[in-house]
Amino acid sequence: MNSGDLQFFMAVATTGGIGKAAEQLNTVQSNVTSRIQRLEVELGVQLFTRHTRGVELTSAGRKLIPIAEQINTLLGSIRTVVHDDGTPQGKLIIGAMETTTALYLPDILSNYAKDFPKVDLALRTGTTTELTRDVLEQKLDGAFVCGPIAHPRLHTERIHAEELVLLSGPHIKDLAQIVALGETSIFVLRLGCSYRQKLEDILINKGISIARINEFGTFEAIFSCVAAGLGISIVPRSMLPMITARWMLTAHSLPASMASVETVFIRRTSTYISNALSRFIDHVQDANHLRSNDGCFFYSS
Repeated sequence: MNSGDLQFFMAVATTGGIGKAAEQLNTVQSNVTSRIQRLEVELGVQLFTRHTRGVELTSAGRKLIPIAEQINTLLGSIRTVVHDDGTPQGKLIIGAMETTTALYLPDILSNYAKDFPKVDLALRTGTTTELTRDVLEQKLDGAFVCGPIAHPRLHTERIHAEELVLLSGPHIKDLAQIVALGETSIFVLRLGCSYRQKLEDILINKGISIARINEFGTFEAIFSCVAAGLGISIVPRSMLPMITARWMLTAHSLPASMASVETVFIRRTSTYISNALSRFIDHVQDANHLRSNDGCFFYSS
């Protein structure tokens, strides 16, 4: 067995098919098939079940996934270490939730890019579920997600605490009015958004039925519908100045036990921390220190 065999195995496992894996690896399907068969013979187990729609991992294949990920991570770390001369450089891919991207990252990203021009910095947005998966699958070097996150292969640093507020149209004057309605429609981002889950939990706690869940891909669409009185949503209080400058909305405070949520930065525990990632974390911590001095609710790690 060699590292190449494990790369082929991971490609098939993540894409769900021999053909898709071949495209990802820029090779032919027969090469992928032979490498997988060779690995199965060497290990003495079947790693995939073949069917007309593609392949599925067997129980043995699922057990191999975390080991293969760790080995690939270590190999990547070796390459990074031997070429690391102390200067932040190379590719750095960071993930973040939409709210974090809009509120906190513009200055951090621009200052970092100015200070370290040799780093190819990229930002990808997504939900907490998506970003956590992508960090574990080594598609991201780190990500800002909604905490708490507890995973044996992830290191977590608390970044800041948020207070969530409910948003409604201007005709709804207080939270009691929403409770009195008995049901409401909600406007949220796609499944996997932690704020969406928080909103659903709050409504259940208040005995409010969800008449309809409306999934939109942008905050603009969500806020426009809420302003029109079609339902409610939930956002960090810090977004209100940005929102109320464009839409006529009412923000409703929540009990402290329901309103608190934290943003954390996650990275893989087994990964060598490159100078590029280390300096990025330094920039985030410096920004947190400045904001904490301004009276915002931030943590220093």
